[in-house]
Amino acid sequence: MNNATRRIAEGIFFTDQYQLTMAQLYFRAGLHEREVQFDHFFRRYPDYGSHQAGYCINAGLESVLDWMAEAHFGEEEAAYLASRRNQAGERIFHDDFLAWLRANGDFSSLSLHAIPEGRVVHPNAPLTVVRGPLAMAQIVETGLLNYLNYQTLVATKAARMLEASRNGSILEFGLRRAQGRGAIEGSRAAVIGGAVGTSNVGAAYAMGITPMGTHAHSMVQMFMALGMGELAAFEAYADLYPDNCLLLVDTIDTLESGVPNAITVFEQLRAKGRKPVGIRLDSGDQAYLAIQAAKQLNEAGFADTSIVLSSDLDELVIWQINTQILHEAPRYGLEPQQVIDRLVYGVGTRLITSWGEPALGGVYKLVAVNQGGDWKSAIKISETPAKTPNPGLKGLWRIYDQRGYATADVLSLIDEQPQEAKAMILRHPMDHTKYRALANHDIAEIEPLHVEVLREGKRVYELPSLEEICLLRRADVKRLDPGVRRLVNPHIYHVSLTQALWDMKQDLIDEAEAPKN
Repeated sequence: MNNATRRIAEGIFFTDQYQLTMAQLYFRAGLHEREVQFDHFFRRYPDYGSHQAGYCINAGLESVLDWMAEAHFGEEEAAYLASRRNQAGERIFHDDFLAWLRANGDFSSLSLHAIPEGRVVHPNAPLTVVRGPLAMAQIVETGLLNYLNYQTLVATKAARMLEASRNGSILEFGLRRAQGRGAIEGSRAAVIGGAVGTSNVGAAYAMGITPMGTHAHSMVQMFMALGMGELAAFEAYADLYPDNCLLLVDTIDTLESGVPNAITVFEQLRAKGRKPVGIRLDSGDQAYLAIQAAKQLNEAGFADTSIVLSSDLDELVIWQINTQILHEAPRYGLEPQQVIDRLVYGVGTRLITSWGEPALGGVYKLVAVNQGGDWKSAIKISETPAKTPNPGLKGLWRIYDQRGYATADVLSLIDEQPQEAKAMILRHPMDHTKYRALANHDIAEIEPLHVEVLREGKRVYELPSLEEICLLRRADVKRLDPGVRRLVNPHIYHVSLTQALWDMKQDLIDEAEAPKN
């Protein structure tokens, strides 16, 4: 694929065919410029099989905004669509529609509200709200979902790994196992979720950070094949990178060869006034090897060096490693936390692919239509109640209890002001038998979650830096109840409706289901 082809494929054509056919139908019906609102949300947390998420981390907003700013229909795009034929050999897209796309086919007419990147998010709460002319609000769907769903999925996985590490250090090493160019967005999302860096040079360049990494077994193998050995390989690496010397020690025998040879090289660096970074373990019983390596390094006077662990790590493996160290380190005369504090986890495949749950079920649903200045709520009724979205123009709020923990996210009618209420009834979005009453003394704070991002195509929101996004994530996770943060079988976090929104939703359902004469 050449650069020109890629530009078009990844531009406005980064969409599904049915978005374009629906847009032409709206054009033919005279509805293409009718103002509408769509909500983007996900229906359930990632479920990894043996463990489950109790929250997600929002990510991808900057990426989707960059795509929206560049994507547009031009002559080449119109010519391609004009050449498409159906099974009868007839044109699918007609000249008048294509002329309209050439004149209006960008996203400059759309407005957008969203939850900022890095914030904790939950099912059924709109992460992104798109408002604007129907045709282009429809066409934006696929690209928006692609960028936001994937990055939110990876950021969530990274946050869980950070939780399992006891707030240690996570490095993202997944480029070789990622899905094509999505690795750039995946690495960015991993950093938002809590990774301290990435080995992906392109992603690091895009984020303005320094890429991280060590060396491969092949370097040691090369020196061995030439008769020079592991120590010579380590010495060559240290000679070239004396201030970034982190050595992979499990090519031959981790404890009998790798660590002792690394210590020899570290002593040489120390004699020159240099400070080694540490070692990496990529195989074996990593908890046991980390303890034994720490013991050898401590005895040689290198207690402040890092021990990087890699090899198919995920949150449960990280948790198990830490648990084993807590139990076994004292047996060898080591303080467990001192071992854990020096660990760095290099995670690849299971982070960048969100191992166990490879997709976030984010959806994009029409919720309101403007008819002559009067907004009409739109409803979709499903035989599966969980698939019936919450209609209408809405506000989204987060309620904090007296402990300072987030206790519920609440959807309201757009003109409601929950923070002014003396008491609240919170309704389950689907089940009429479930509700919760909150008195004024139960509530410490009510916070609006949406910010205005685009106003008719113009950015009105200053995007936070990557560092600021990470601070948002850290603060939000800290304000979650420990049960919600649990890696396995977490507590359910409530996303509720105000009574007024619940009543409006039920009225729409009753009206839609009423028999028609």
